Amino acid sequence: MVRILRPFTRAVTYTRWLHLFMAIVWPAMWLFIEDAWWIWFLSAGLLGLAGLVPAMRTVEGLQAGLLLTGHRQAGTSASAGLSDRDRDRDRDSRYSEIVAVSSVTWGDRGRTVLWLEARLVLGGLVSMLTVQLPITTLALVTTAFGDTPGDGTLLRIESHHWWHALLAPLPLILLAAVVVGSGELITRLALRLLGPSPTERLAALEEHTEQLLERNRIARELHDSIGHALTVAVVQAGAARAAGDPAFTERALDAIEETGRAALEDLERVLGVLRESGRPASSRPALTEADRLLESARSSGAKVDMAVTGPLDGVPGPVSREGYRILQESLTNVLRHAGAVPVRVRIGVADDTLALEVRNPLTAGIPGPGRGSGLRGIRERAALLGGRARTGPDEGDWQVHVELPLR
Repeated sequence: MVRILRPFTRAVTYTRWLHLFMAIVWPAMWLFIEDAWWIWFLSAGLLGLAGLVPAMRTVEGLQAGLLLTGHRQAGTSASAGLSDRDRDRDRDSRYSEIVAVSSVTWGDRGRTVLWLEARLVLGGLVSMLTVQLPITTLALVTTAFGDTPGDGTLLRIESHHWWHALLAPLPLILLAAVVVGSGELITRLALRLLGPSPTERLAALEEHTEQLLERNRIARELHDSIGHALTVAVVQAGAARAAGDPAFTERALDAIEETGRAALEDLERVLGVLRESGRPASSRPALTEADRLLESARSSGAKVDMAVTGPLDGVPGPVSREGYRILQESLTNVLRHAGAVPVRVRIGVADDTLALEVRNPLTAGIPGPGRGSGLRGIRERAALLGGRARTGPDEGDWQVHVELPLR
């Protein structure tokens, strides 16, 4: 019983009813002027022409989204104030519901025309039943007491019987079913006819995919930048404590300060991307700024030998920026897992390919934190650019070898 009555406790049940009544407001105004059947055909024809106007889909989408579903549509700020997870769930659900955008294709216009016609027909039927069913109840009560009902009833009742009073609730029950059922029906029609087209669904999916890729990129940025800075700070602090030399300690503190300052700059840059979706990615460091990575590694005790062949200035921005992060993560892994060991860095630009290789001697018994997320990030960066990455032991060394296409 509670389940049957539950729809009548929801505001959306009555806003759907109101939405159907609104569909016949202006035809009803014409009926007051001239009571003729052709008014409905004229209304249907005018609505068909109106549905071909691109902006009509926006108007109908706004009405349907607010009155039929109880919330705004995709493209509005309905998710303001929600958590990231709730906002994603809300956005994903609304991408498969009613949209409020102008028609782009003739298919969109055709669906809008069908929606307007269906809304007119269903609205007219529901409006008639909404008026006639209560009148029928009144007629049954009237005849039960021996009186004659007035004109305009849905059913003409000639006889007078006391048991008509027992039938009086039935039209009201039918009216309640009409209100709930027509609301569900018009909502399903709206989802079908005013919902996103296949092209819009694909665009929404592509937008969501881009957002996921951007989140993964930001996660890698934070991991590489902050991880590198913390690793350098830990190594420098440990070396300074072990050395017990004031001069070495001073140099270690300088290196920690410089690395921390660079990490703060990177952090602000990444946070800027989060705050401003339109911020250009070109503000991220590129391979032309690799010297500061090498200096940071050298100040931590690593003996870095670097050789560059080919013009780094000619490397495209996305490839150069990802190459910088790959080099940063590779040097971080050396410091974290091998310590102060010789490192050989080779960067080559030739044959439309950027080749980056970092090698260091394998050392045993020097544990380091981490669960392989850095190496996974290197492979992901290479794969996103259509390149490839090899990591692991090679002829007594630990090797990171990456090839990235320049086109």
